[in-house]
Amino acid sequence: MNAPIVISINKDKCKGCQLCVFFCPSKNLVVSKDFNKKGIKYVKVKDVSRCSGCGLCFVVCPDCCIEIYEK
Repeated sequence: MNAPIVISINKDKCKGCQLCVFFCPSKNLVVSKDFNKKGIKYVKVKDVSRCSGCGLCFVVCPDCCIEIYEK
């Protein structure tokens, strides 16, 4: 049995480039309707249980906003 995956996105570091959204194989990342402290619509996770933990979002994020780990 696999351990549950935890994905954490630092919304205030996110610049909204959406690279992670584009590369997510499960299409589980979306742009929020809300704004971060910089006035940018940040990326958020739709459903944490759908995250496979592949790490593509972590790898492509140019600002290191995303952390993925097992619970």
